[in-house]
Amino acid sequence: MNQQNKMAGRIDYGIILTLMLLCLISLISIYSAQITNAQYDTNFVMKQIVWYVVTTFAIIVMMQLDYDRLTKWAYYYYALGIFLLIFVLVFGKEVKGAKSWIIIPFLGSLQPSEVVKVIIIIVLAKVIMDHNNKFKVHTIKYDFWLIVKIGLFAAVPLVLIMLQPDLGTTLVFIAIIAGMILVSGISWKIIVPLYGGIIAIGTAAIWMVINHPNWLTALGFQDYQFRRITTWINPETDPLDGGYQVLRAMTAIGSGQITGNGTGYDAIAIPENHNDFIFTIIGGDYGFVGASILLALYFLLIYQIIRVALDINIPYYSYICTGVVMMIMFHVLENVGMNIGLLPITGIPLPFISYGGSALLGNMMAIGLILSIRFNYQKSMFEMDAKNI
Repeated sequence: MNQQNKMAGRIDYGIILTLMLLCLISLISIYSAQITNAQYDTNFVMKQIVWYVVTTFAIIVMMQLDYDRLTKWAYYYYALGIFLLIFVLVFGKEVKGAKSWIIIPFLGSLQPSEVVKVIIIIVLAKVIMDHNNKFKVHTIKYDFWLIVKIGLFAAVPLVLIMLQPDLGTTLVFIAIIAGMILVSGISWKIIVPLYGGIIAIGTAAIWMVINHPNWLTALGFQDYQFRRITTWINPETDPLDGGYQVLRAMTAIGSGQITGNGTGYDAIAIPENHNDFIFTIIGGDYGFVGASILLALYFLLIYQIIRVALDINIPYYSYICTGVVMMIMFHVLENVGMNIGLLPITGIPLPFISYGGSALLGNMMAIGLILSIRFNYQKSMFEMDAKNI
């Protein structure tokens, strides 16, 4: 009995409850999207249930990865991730111009980059930990060398993903890397000019797209690449093509007003409303109240992950928690932002809500990592003490 109580105490039921609520919202929203779109001849709800069952096993597998298995095998995971990204470039299935998918018997298609997101978190946490253990005193030289190490490990998967090409996943990777650099202990004397320079380059690029696109055309960029920015800034300029989806998305969300129109309200037809634009279903069906509840659940989940990092207080685990928080937070901000016209459309799904097995697998693996930290904490402390002795 005491053994069972100890086991139960190592499981973070708060995170599990939050996941169950997100799962319920997902299934209700996908059902609403399905019944309001006659062109959907697939039972997306049942397929999503199957993926939730499959990815629950993924969580159980991830919970077996204790401190020793994570740190010792990190570079093997990295090699596996690189292999998967190369494999998909050679043998992958092309969907909407991107060669990002492989076919899995009985389950359909899988996007390996979603799994690699979790792998890069594990690997960068290992890189940062090893560097900080070796160089106890932070100097500009040592901090710069850590930036180089992070850049080298991140460059290979980033290049392979850009070759697919997959802009959305590339941005998620950058967000993960940026967040983990912030907590790595690197001096602000390096971080401020580095991040300031990146922001300045991005701002200058947007300014040139709007005011002098011919300058970028001379550098090899194409007109269709500019439309994503111009229709983001002013979707009314192309209401039947580039701005069509975001205009309809904002109309659908606005139609929900405070309390929404109810499940299955078919006012505004929106392509992909079971996937990247599922937030329009939540906003239209359940209004400001429903959307606020969903965002509150995300904030609760992020708080719970941060709480795990603070409770455990092991640097390696803190780096992992930061990477997972950045991954989930960027997904939420970008998806909601593009649905309401605040950010450009990048094809990033809403975590745990949008239909799709690949994104759900990656997110559930990330949560499995967090549950593993709590579950294996005592064993991890024993292993670390043994190494110190």
